[in-house]
Amino acid sequence: MSADEVLEVELKYDLNAGASVPDLTTLDVVHSVSGPVVEHLDATYYDTEALDLASNKITLRRRAGGHDEGWHLKRPAPANSNARRELHAPLDSVVDASTETQTDHFAAVVPHALADQVGVHVRGRRLIPIATIATVRHITELRDEDDNVLAVLCDDNVTAQSLLPGGHAQSWNEWELELVNGNEKLLKKADKLLRANGARTASSASKLARTIGPTPTGKAHSIGKKPSALELVISELAEHRDHLIAQDPLVRENAPDSVHQMRVATRRARSVLQSFPHVLSADTAEHLGGELKHLAAVLGEARDAEVQLERNEHLLENEKASESIVTALIDDQRETHRIALELAIDFLRSKRYFELLEELDRTIAEPEAGEDAELTAADALDHAIKRSAKRVEKAQRKLEELTDGTPEWVEQLHTIRKRAKQLRYSAESGEQLQSNKHRKIAKVAKGEQSVLGDFHDAEVSREHLASLASASGITPADAFVYGRLDAREEFAAKAALGEYDKIRSAR
Repeated sequence: MSADEVLEVELKYDLNAGASVPDLTTLDVVHSVSGPVVEHLDATYYDTEALDLASNKITLRRRAGGHDEGWHLKRPAPANSNARRELHAPLDSVVDASTETQTDHFAAVVPHALADQVGVHVRGRRLIPIATIATVRHITELRDEDDNVLAVLCDDNVTAQSLLPGGHAQSWNEWELELVNGNEKLLKKADKLLRANGARTASSASKLARTIGPTPTGKAHSIGKKPSALELVISELAEHRDHLIAQDPLVRENAPDSVHQMRVATRRARSVLQSFPHVLSADTAEHLGGELKHLAAVLGEARDAEVQLERNEHLLENEKASESIVTALIDDQRETHRIALELAIDFLRSKRYFELLEELDRTIAEPEAGEDAELTAADALDHAIKRSAKRVEKAQRKLEELTDGTPEWVEQLHTIRKRAKQLRYSAESGEQLQSNKHRKIAKVAKGEQSVLGDFHDAEVSREHLASLASASGITPADAFVYGRLDAREEFAAKAALGEYDKIRSAR
């Protein structure tokens, strides 16, 4: 099956008694109107029993009738308060085999392309009908002088039935104004005109919200002026949990940089537990940290393959490479990335992943306090940064005892990089406290992490090139090209080390 996504920008209105659609051609850019065209729409809305979708401002429906009948998944679009991301799939969508194993009939009818996009919220629970809404819609199109549709006004007569326990039927009229080719300026002028003719701000964000009533929403985690260490940790975990959840559907559709961003969120959440080891109970910190580490490793396979592919493409940009080299560095690497990404997405559909999300939610909502929970956040942060800084310096001293260029020396640089990253993450926690006290430490640690990351990537690339160059049957011409590519990576590695030395000397 196929699914298409659009960005929906619309305004919704409740109506005063006697309200009627005004003359829309009084708007500056509206040259004419067409319609109204009447449509009869019958929609069934799906959610979990606990309303996990509604509580995240997501709607999933199957609608028959109208020009856009089919399955619709609507989600918030963060950059625009009037916008919604809407993913469409046809009514006759083929159900993916992965959903056919579910025993509940209603869970199996939702198209996989849509159900998968909300998997991070549903987490294996059943999707069931929660409401039916029948709409008689009168559609008026607003057109410019070239007959382009600028916007659409829908005058809706709605009959709704909640299927939740204790739910009831109700009817009402409303207007919806949706932009097509028009701009925000038109939207503002039309809003003013409609309000002058009996429209008022809708009491509910959607027909579904009005049908089923209030739904639970996630608690915003903010900290006061003098927070405790526990408040800081929970606030940090909540921020990284939210970022992880936001990236999940993007990873499933292979959106650019999504794997990287989800991996960063996972590592940052784990770093909180490592930086403040006694703020939560030992059992919670150990188990949750272990599961986050596993998720980061799964994502890491896909991310590392992605980085290597990008690096290989860059290496060959101005290189007259043979077909065999292109196959080895590009085609084979693309396949490696594809397989790693598929494995990562499979994990995002697993029970283990859903249990990790549930554990994160429980920890944030009802944390089990550890012995340092009542420390002030400022003191706990100072201690965390001091510990992390000492670990970086200890790793650096050990590096100085090793012979340059040996495998042990290279591995030690990787250790310094990981410890610098944790120091950076700890120092950046100070942003929650609106403090600049540790900003310089964070900046230096970020610099160390970045250049040592460049060194690590160059070294990994050199190992890969060496293995390809030493393969049996390789031609002298290809061996020469691999040698030239290795020389470029060697130069990149030395440049990264030079930058690291500059950062160290500037401390």
